[in-house]
Amino acid sequence: MRPRTWPDRSDASRFSSFSLSKLKGKTAIEVEDDVHDFSRYNSNSKSTSLADTVHASPSTSSSSQSPFWVRPSLLPHQDFSALPYDVLIKIAASFNLPNLRAASFVCKAWFEALRPLREAMLFLRWGKRFKHGRGGVRPNSDKALNSFLKGAARGSTLAMVDAGLLYWEMGNKDEAITLYRKAADLGDPAAKCNLGISFLHAKPPNPTEAVKWLRQASMVGNVRAQYQLALCLQQGHGVNRNVQEAARWFSKAAEGGYVRAMYNLSLCYSCGEGLVHNHQQAKKWMKRAADRGHSKAQFEHGLHLFSERDMMKAVVYLELATRSGERAAAHVKNVILQQLSQSSRDRVMSVADNWRALPSSH
Repeated sequence: MRPRTWPDRSDASRFSSFSLSKLKGKTAIEVEDDVHDFSRYNSNSKSTSLADTVHASPSTSSSSQSPFWVRPSLLPHQDFSALPYDVLIKIAASFNLPNLRAASFVCKAWFEALRPLREAMLFLRWGKRFKHGRGGVRPNSDKALNSFLKGAARGSTLAMVDAGLLYWEMGNKDEAITLYRKAADLGDPAAKCNLGISFLHAKPPNPTEAVKWLRQASMVGNVRAQYQLALCLQQGHGVNRNVQEAARWFSKAAEGGYVRAMYNLSLCYSCGEGLVHNHQQAKKWMKRAADRGHSKAQFEHGLHLFSERDMMKAVVYLELATRSGERAAAHVKNVILQQLSQSSRDRVMSVADNWRALPSSH
């Protein structure tokens, strides 16, 4: 289909409830129409209505699962596209592009109703290009923010979160919190997590409010929120101190791939704080964190290997920790290197030079 230039009919008054006080001047951005071709629909085919669906919210904004289950006759018969936009946004605001495409393909009515959110995905993509200097464009924070705000104005919580992040980086924390709250109220887990962390760093901080939002995000699987909630519980910050519950949230975040939680979970097993002391579990989680680039874990794991007289592997981890800024690791590494032959030194340095961290959530 031919590209269009904004604004078009989706800039109508139905977006008024999502107006942003500091929306920047409109810059023409060429965007593509959705790839779906609805000419395939037979004019006699029956459109799917809201009565035929019940929304199942994804646990995180990045979920790739289909957002709809077919459940007939649970709601009054009403065309999905006729819903007030405020209601539709509460259903679909946190959809990512795959979810939007899947939902848009159900029928023509849904295709039209979800058009603003598909537009938001295009502004979101341009915003990321401007923010990171991708896709042949130079980094430009102002243009990135402008694109994110246009996506946010069309109701996308993903764009709200990215705009909030930029505002926070620019030092405009009030605007960031406003956007995080708007997205959090629409159910976005990342926004709830960011809102909770924002309250921890506010002046003055509000740890009680922070814990409330972090717990909500944690309950739907946001690993960063689970880690931050565990820290609050461990320290008694905004909530009664509870090391057992803290260890449980560290465990959930670690299982979800959050590297800092892996390191802290190892310490819990090592010290017996909130968990029964378990040397093997402590070693396992420390290695997992080290293999994913956690510098302190690399140092600790290197020391453990040294204590087991596994010198070659110990030097590799200590060298990686040294390169990441753990200065104390350098001394131990140099002591071990003096005990190795030149060929062994060359080999371990080659391993360190070619080392790549395993993937993780963050």
